[in-house]
Amino acid sequence: MKKKAAVFMTAIAAAALAAGNVQAAEEPAGELYVFIAASLSNAMEDIQKNFNEIYPDVEILYNADSSGTLQTQIEEGSRCDVFFSAAAKQMDELMEEGLVREDSVVDLLENKVVLIKPAGGETKVTGFENISDAKNIALAGEDVPVGQYAREIFTNMGIMEDVESMEINEGKNVTEVLAAVSEGSNEVGVVYATDAASVAGQVEIIAEAPAEALKTPVLYPVGLTEDEEACEAEAAAAEAFLAYLQSDEAADVFGEYGFAICSGDEETSAGEDGTGTASETETSETDAETVSETGDAE
Repeated sequence: MKKKAAVFMTAIAAAALAAGNVQAAEEPAGELYVFIAASLSNAMEDIQKNFNEIYPDVEILYNADSSGTLQTQIEEGSRCDVFFSAAAKQMDELMEEGLVREDSVVDLLENKVVLIKPAGGETKVTGFENISDAKNIALAGEDVPVGQYAREIFTNMGIMEDVESMEINEGKNVTEVLAAVSEGSNEVGVVYATDAASVAGQVEIIAEAPAEALKTPVLYPVGLTEDEEACEAEAAAAEAFLAYLQSDEAADVFGEYGFAICSGDEETSAGEDGTGTASETETSETDAETVSETGDAE
């Protein structure tokens, strides 16, 4: 997909222009329809509160589900102003169809894929390599990004057939997979590291996906969709919201929920100040600490 660096100062300037005393600029207001990957739900609640402190006249209406489901809804004509996907595939296809403005798309966040079990649960599984030792597994569907990543891992490790022979509880999104494992309905499951962090007292991470098995970066692109129903004030709200998502303040929020910030060809680990770069190894270590310490994320 077309990748743009998230330049925070430029984003802040854009947001200021949208809200400033420039006569040609429409004040952001009205309803803003934002389609978000399910794994972003908790972080985006905080984003909404902070954004509305700046733009109180904008009503953000979230639609959270798997990126594949959201893509289909956009293709079928559901009103949407901003699409925040958990994978490049869905964003790329919407761009090709002319439903997303290509010049607005930014690869904003990065996540990790992990194998989990219920907290205190017994299992012979010690990693992805012997995942089929479990009696059953919770796995997202093939049209769900985390389900696609999981199948890429299994295929590259040569264990896809072994997994397919297991008892599979297929979830329509990552939230359902997380619930199935945290409630003890399934022995193991595959989710994002941030999802595991959101219920740290209910699940345990068995292993992170081997780097050599998952060659597709787990990126979260965000961009503006073509909403012909939006008035000028609502279009300005969409522009301001996209700019805000690239701000240092938003980076701090995403960092609190365990996401890494993508900036150019490097990853930026979002901490309290939203700054600093990290190598792939350092980011993995940061995510592992976040998973063990964070108690409320999705």
